Amino acid sequence: MENLEKFIDHTVLKPDATEQQVIKACEEAKTYGFASVCVNPHFVSLVKEQLQGSNVKVCTVVGFPLGATTTKVKVFETKDALANGAQEIDMVINVGAIKDKKYDLVEEDIKAVVDACKGKAIVKVILETCLLTDEEKVTACEIARKAGADFVKTSTGFSTGGATVEDVKLMRKTVGADMGVKASGGVRTYQTAKEMIEAGASRIGCSASISILEGAKV
Repeated sequence: MENLEKFIDHTVLKPDATEQQVIKACEEAKTYGFASVCVNPHFVSLVKEQLQGSNVKVCTVVGFPLGATTTKVKVFETKDALANGAQEIDMVINVGAIKDKKYDLVEEDIKAVVDACKGKAIVKVILETCLLTDEEKVTACEIARKAGADFVKTSTGFSTGGATVEDVKLMRKTVGADMGVKASGGVRTYQTAKEMIEAGASRIGCSASISILEGAKV
């Protein structure tokens, strides 16, 4: 598969991640030409510094990993991340609000982050698909699109499951061709990454990025 590296958000989100691990990830991203390095907010300014002069984007997470903080907190977190150099924001949807059918609240939550990012960063909305029914996944995708998000994303990688081919297909079918779909959580092999892309993923979030690329050469 050509240009596989351009699909990859090279991810370091473990709670015990160290500065050295983040610096190493940035070096790898520059060497291989990954789309972005995705880190927790604490490391955004370090990643910006490390990626200076490269085409690799600085990506961070907001409302992570539960999505259950208030909209004001998500907006504050977003603005802080942007000030520190973030160019891509992966925000977690309010999963409980989807379950409660409080769709206006979900839309306002996403839109507030989208508005904070206008002209400064793209927004990917993490659905946490393992916690949703297919109907809820479709609704969440429709709300994210209506709120002006750039991507929908399957998972945080910190819940009960990760990306599946079926979910990626469903999300792509729902959002159409104009919106990004990111498969994240449990993508550890070239074969899995290839299947996700064939199902409609335009980004892959993974920490096993290099072994995935090495697998592409076999």
